[in-house]
Amino acid sequence: MTKKNAERSFVQGVRQYLRNPLSLALWLLVRLAALITAGVFIALVGYILVKGVPYLSFDLFALEYNTENLSLFPALVNTVVMAAFSLLVAAPLGIFAALYLVEYAKRGNRVVDVIRFAAEALSGVPSIVYGLFGMLFFVVSLGWGMSILAGAFTLAIMILPLLLRTTEEALKAVPDMYREGSFGLGAGKLRTIFRIVLPAAVPGILSGVILAVGRVVSETAALIYTAGTVAQMPATPMDSGRTLALHMYALSNEGLYTDKAYATAVVLLLLVLGINTLSSIIAKRISKGTVGEDG
Repeated sequence: MTKKNAERSFVQGVRQYLRNPLSLALWLLVRLAALITAGVFIALVGYILVKGVPYLSFDLFALEYNTENLSLFPALVNTVVMAAFSLLVAAPLGIFAALYLVEYAKRGNRVVDVIRFAAEALSGVPSIVYGLFGMLFFVVSLGWGMSILAGAFTLAIMILPLLLRTTEEALKAVPDMYREGSFGLGAGKLRTIFRIVLPAAVPGILSGVILAVGRVVSETAALIYTAGTVAQMPATPMDSGRTLALHMYALSNEGLYTDKAYATAVVLLLLVLGINTLSSIIAKRISKGTVGEDG
C-alpha cells in the first residue's frame, strides 16, 4: 500500500511538472546540478585512487625519511600534530566568541558588527598573506623560527573565522524553546548554555571543525613560510617539519617522484575521510545522548 501511494505521488508530481514548463525546467536543472556535483566528486576521488594506489608501499611508511624510501610517515605525523595544535588554539576562541555573539551580545551592539566584519574580512584573505604575516610575526618577531608551533598559530588565525561563523549558525539553529524550557525549570544562563544549547549545537559545530581540519591538512602556502619543509618528525614543537600537503607539493615540484606524490594524495584523502567519519560518529553519539537525557 505504501509503495502504491509513493508511485501515485510520483506520477502526480511528474504531471504537475509537465503542466508547468518553468517548474519542469527548474526540476531538471536541480537534478542536473546534483548529478554534476556527485560526478565531479566521484571522478576526482577515482582519479586519485587509480593514480596513487598502485604506488603505495611499505617503504612510504618508514619511520625515517630518506632519498630512497621517500617516506611520508613523518609528514603524516606532522599533519596530525599541526591539526591538533591549530584546533587547540582556534576552537576555544571561535566557540566562545560565537557564544558571546549569540547568547550574550545585545542586538544592535557595535562590537558585534565589528567582530562579524572582521571574521568576514579574514575569511577572504589569501593564505599566502597569512603565511607572510606568520613569518614576520611568529617566526621573526617572536623568534620562534621555522617551527610546527609557528605554523599551527598561523593556521589557527586562518581557520578562526570559519569556526566562529559555523558555530554561530549552529547556535542560532537551536530552538528558543530549549532555552525557555531550561529557564522555566530554574536553570541559570551558564547552565543552560553548557547543558542544553551546546549539546544541541554539537553537530553544526563539528561540521565547522571538519571544514577547518580539511583546510589545515590541505594548506601549503602558509606553511612554507612558517613551518618549513624539513622531512623529519620534530622532536619539539619548535622544530621545523612538513605536512602531507607540503610533502606532496615538494615531490611533484621536483618532477622526479610524481608517482609518490599521487600515493601521498591517496593517504591525505583517506586521512580527511577518516576524520570526517569519526566526527560524524561522535556527533551522532552526542546527539543521541542529549536526546536520551531529555527523554
